[in-house]
Amino acid sequence: MTYARKNIAEIAGYTPGEQPQGQKLVKLNTNENPYPPSPMVQVALRDFDYSRLRLYSEPSARMVREAAASAFGIVKDNIICGNGSDDLLTIALRTFVDQGGKVAFTTPSYSLYPVLGQLQGSQLCPVELDDDFQLPDNAAQLAEGATLFLLCRPNAPTGNSFPKARMEKLCREFAGVVWIDEAYADFASDNCLDFVNRFPNVVVSRTLSKSYSLAGLRLGLAFSTTDLIAEMNKVKDSYNVDMLAQHLAAAALRDAGYMRENAQRIRQTRLATTARLRELGCTVLPSETNFLFVRPPKPAAWLFKALRDEGYLVRYFNLPRVSEYLRVTIGTETEMQGFIETMARLLATE
Repeated sequence: MTYARKNIAEIAGYTPGEQPQGQKLVKLNTNENPYPPSPMVQVALRDFDYSRLRLYSEPSARMVREAAASAFGIVKDNIICGNGSDDLLTIALRTFVDQGGKVAFTTPSYSLYPVLGQLQGSQLCPVELDDDFQLPDNAAQLAEGATLFLLCRPNAPTGNSFPKARMEKLCREFAGVVWIDEAYADFASDNCLDFVNRFPNVVVSRTLSKSYSLAGLRLGLAFSTTDLIAEMNKVKDSYNVDMLAQHLAAAALRDAGYMRENAQRIRQTRLATTARLRELGCTVLPSETNFLFVRPPKPAAWLFKALRDEGYLVRYFNLPRVSEYLRVTIGTETEMQGFIETMARLLATE
């Protein structure tokens, strides 16, 4: 017997990447940044007055929105903050999709999207990426009837990006809200943040988890028109971003130069690692992220386990279209050198 709602009882839920406890593993499985956050975050943490924690946090995360407005050139009233971008995605479903309504999302992509739709009691409308994992030209038509279209650009887990012209076409033709999840935009050659000022139906979200090295803090941002932000503010929890997170996030956003330096280091390591993997006979998709999507010349499921036994934790998805691939987060140069040496040894075994 279950007391849960029917649609809750029938779903498996989202499975996060493994967070090993006490094991000495090189973590290359959850796209965390291998470098620490800005020193300004450490200063803000040191100087924080802990006695203030007896008070509620500022409900709108004003200090974060002001810092983000300065960093991104978008007025603060066009920004909403969340407890990570996953919180913002939940707000999106609750704001723009009726129970029983239709939500569209690209696939293969972030596996949380359909789970959030199921939690909301929505009809799911998956839009298959093409053979090259690109957004189909008729994506808007394939999503007809949906009121929200979720897509990740650059995409996860594949790592590739979609041409901006194709994105513009979708935003013009889709009748509902287009949510562009730009979790990895700081590692890419371009982004769609300018769409916020060009299309009335676009929301662009960012996270401080990846490029800002603050995955443990949980802070997401979404940018859109004043009207769409106002609707989402009706839905969010009153104090969805805690006081300490607000202080540290604002400090990180004020030091975007530090973030960009780390992002460039990761891009350089990504290029070098891609070349080495291809020399080993792997197929590596072009990446605009802080990870690589790799099809090895041996079974991916076997290699995932073998790498773990050797101390390297990567991500394997036993799902249609991606079960022959491993997703490998870019670590430090030293970590990636050790990873490549281990891969070479494992791939050379009979």
